[in-house]
Amino acid sequence: MSEFYDQVKERLIRYAKVDTQSLAGTTATPTTEKQKDLGRMLRDELVEIGAENVYMDEENCVVYGTIPSNLPDGAGKSVGFVAHMDTTPDITGTNVKPWVLENYQGGDIVVNPEKNIVMEESVYPKLKNYIGHDLIMTDGTTLLGGDDKSAVAVVMTMAEYFCKHPEVPHGPIQIGFTPDEEVGRLAENLDLERFGAEIAYTVDGEEVGHFSYETFNGTEAQITVNGLNVHPGFAKDIMKNAVEIGGQFMEMLPAFERPQFTEGREGYFHPFIFEGTVERTFIRCLIRDHDAEHFEQRKAYVQKCVDALNRQYGSGTVELNFVSTYYSMKKVVGQVPYMVDYANEAMEACGVEMINEAVRGGTDGSALSQRGLPCPNISAGYQYGHSRFEFASVQSMEKTAEILVELVKVYARHA
Repeated sequence: MSEFYDQVKERLIRYAKVDTQSLAGTTATPTTEKQKDLGRMLRDELVEIGAENVYMDEENCVVYGTIPSNLPDGAGKSVGFVAHMDTTPDITGTNVKPWVLENYQGGDIVVNPEKNIVMEESVYPKLKNYIGHDLIMTDGTTLLGGDDKSAVAVVMTMAEYFCKHPEVPHGPIQIGFTPDEEVGRLAENLDLERFGAEIAYTVDGEEVGHFSYETFNGTEAQITVNGLNVHPGFAKDIMKNAVEIGGQFMEMLPAFERPQFTEGREGYFHPFIFEGTVERTFIRCLIRDHDAEHFEQRKAYVQKCVDALNRQYGSGTVELNFVSTYYSMKKVVGQVPYMVDYANEAMEACGVEMINEAVRGGTDGSALSQRGLPCPNISAGYQYGHSRFEFASVQSMEKTAEILVELVKVYARHA
């Protein structure tokens, strides 16, 4: 057990109790004010451990901190680490009650005896990979928020290590904690000049050792159907039922190109909100594909569907808007291959085999790479994010902290 074990465990439990659920469909920045509660906590903690240039952008809820280089003449490449503070809108993050199952021995887990809520190993088979681990869980009524507070705990623990050990050589380290990643706002207000990193890594995702420099290309199609409502007794040749027209749009989407039927590098259409009346119906649909050309073809297909409905029902009946578009960081990170090599070197030194895979999702790093900051992803150590049965392995977070520390050392050696 390293010095990181107690630190990552205590931090995640403390952070998980702060409700930072973000909100989709709003233009507010951040989308929820309560994310600032954790932001202020992290700002104060960075000051306490000895980081410099600590700053919280109160308007945009972004937290910054720096650990200056201790190499001669301040040498070394300025490396950033980014983790997001918000949790998904899918499941409540209010009144989270984290607890630790020590030395998990396999089988089903009763997470809430009072309500008889059981996490079944047959339904959540990745549990088998964590026998002997200490698992931080919830009572089955809320998220844990390990996505991405386990990463926040890991990054903060890494930062504390270098503040406590000035004898360990390192270049400039930049810390960034962001809001609203879960609703596709992807570090949009992280000030790159203030951040000060030349290259960066996001920390997010599941199994230790997973590394990604390719994500989906993604966007959200927002479809508004404008109907015409009259009394149904006199509706012949007059009524335009927006609910039915919206249903037609749904039927046009390829039935088996949905998340529940795809895997690996296969893209999808994911309608996740459908609400409305005869007069107006609103649909939100995610579009994802790893292949850039196929991604554009998917967008064009949705546009084609909308155009067909407007020809049938009249111009302006169906409106389409693409929002929250991001692209894979593969092309950008491919220009700095040492970022992958150094991460692999760090993992090998920690006894971890790198698993390089394309992520079926997007990260803050997708958007940051588009803005010119190469930013691949290192996994954080949680499992089953966006679920009431989400958990984080303390040993996995501990190992991830070791990897980040070693990665900083690798950059110092190559300086």
